[in-house]
Amino acid sequence: MLDVTRLRVLLAVAQKGSLTEAAKALHYSQPSVSHHLARLEAETGAKLIQRAGRGIRLTEAGRLLADRAADIIGRLDATAEELAAHVGLRTGRVRLTAFPSALATFVPEAAGRLTAAHPGLRLELTETEPPEALRLLRAGRVDVAVIFRYDDTAPEDGGVHMVHLLDDPSYLVSRTPAGSLADHADSAWIAGCDRCRSHLLDICDKAGFAPRITFTSDDIVAVQALVAGGLGLTLLPGLALQAHRHPDVDATEVPGSTRHVYAAVYGEPPHPPATEALLTALRESLRTPAMSLA
Repeated sequence: MLDVTRLRVLLAVAQKGSLTEAAKALHYSQPSVSHHLARLEAETGAKLIQRAGRGIRLTEAGRLLADRAADIIGRLDATAEELAAHVGLRTGRVRLTAFPSALATFVPEAAGRLTAAHPGLRLELTETEPPEALRLLRAGRVDVAVIFRYDDTAPEDGGVHMVHLLDDPSYLVSRTPAGSLADHADSAWIAGCDRCRSHLLDICDKAGFAPRITFTSDDIVAVQALVAGGLGLTLLPGLALQAHRHPDVDATEVPGSTRHVYAAVYGEPPHPPATEALLTALRESLRTPAMSLA
């Protein structure tokens, strides 16, 4: 059976790129790190690291095991947090990652509700786009991932339970009233993140043209400033416009273009108490008049 401590050592070496830095991160001596790696190689029967000039690098087998170690250790750490959460939610932490416009709109309200209801529960927030958020969730590095997907987005991997939060319509954002998508087959377009860009390509294809993308940015403030400057049109979801609305742009809802926002959790219910408390706070935050998009 593989030793978890030695897996942690291998993971630290993979992340830090050297025995010295891994030893510092783990608060071990360098000989101790070398010893753990040697024992791990003996356990697995595989060469895991090799010399590369004055440094080291992982072999193919080492990279494979380090990738698996990240998932294993992440799940173990998450399990430890889940057990701690059963102490009446008086202590412990819950970790949430969300995309930018969610963090700028309903997530702060949810965070406030969670803290008020469970003052001993520590909430950790990070900002990531959906693909990275799901990777963190599967690795056990977050407990809840607020993500979005479109109807044309590829299905998520198995093992992830999706809790629907809201449907977020898309808007054609332009300097002047823009009409329909089909009216802008020859216009310059500004694209966003990879998932949003894919949706833009799909929705324009359905309108009968391929958009001429001249700028790409996932910064909703910068994108709207570019539109206001006459440098192109863009497609933005309602949450983005709720988070920031440039005074010199026009927004027209696009029929058939809606993204669906979910709270993704690893595994099926029942979820740990801290995770359920966070899910409840997220749902309640969207029921307040200030945050409702209905």
